[in-house]
Amino acid sequence: MGNTLQTNDFMEIMKGRRSIRSYDPAVKISKEEMTEILEEATTAPSSVNAQPWRFLVIDSPEGKEKLAPLASFNQTQVTTSSAVIAVFADMNNADYLEEIYSKAVELGYMPQEVKDRQIAALTAHFEKLPAQVNRETILIDGGLVSMQLMLTARAHGYDTNPIGGYDKENIAEAFGLEKERYVPVMLLSIGKAADKGYASYRLPIDTIAEWK
Repeated sequence: MGNTLQTNDFMEIMKGRRSIRSYDPAVKISKEEMTEILEEATTAPSSVNAQPWRFLVIDSPEGKEKLAPLASFNQTQVTTSSAVIAVFADMNNADYLEEIYSKAVELGYMPQEVKDRQIAALTAHFEKLPAQVNRETILIDGGLVSMQLMLTARAHGYDTNPIGGYDKENIAEAFGLEKERYVPVMLLSIGKAADKGYASYRLPIDTIAEWK
């Protein structure tokens, strides 16, 4: 069995993470706990704190049935996991800036004049931002939150697997989302591990890092 105990041991969370493809189908993560996992994961950083990540938690039999043909190489994960979370990045990432920055003022995280200055600058920035540049930025943000979601899941005693091989072309529309707006980042299966997964080799730091 994978590690299914809740833990705050960061090294165990990080170094014990494996890509798990088979889960105990009897274990269901409640909406309350999944909300908690997402809340913790979304403390991840994002460009200008725009938080462009959007999640579809696919955990109902109907939802999984709809997902199955779109994730044809990952049937075991779809059927046995507690949920498959489709992570998207929102091209309309500027839509919530006013709310985000106003709340920051209200909560005492930011002075009003800083908020006003930031919003003015960001409004101008987003007006002339090329779509491709925005897309690249929000995909990075989507990757950051996905990694944090995988680690958060382990802290809660669950395991995950990031899935890139699925029908990205049709996933948004299949679930009633606007295709031009919501960019697929990845699918994450999540549940109680039914196998141990495999350890995998990492390149030595000498190969991948240079000091200058």
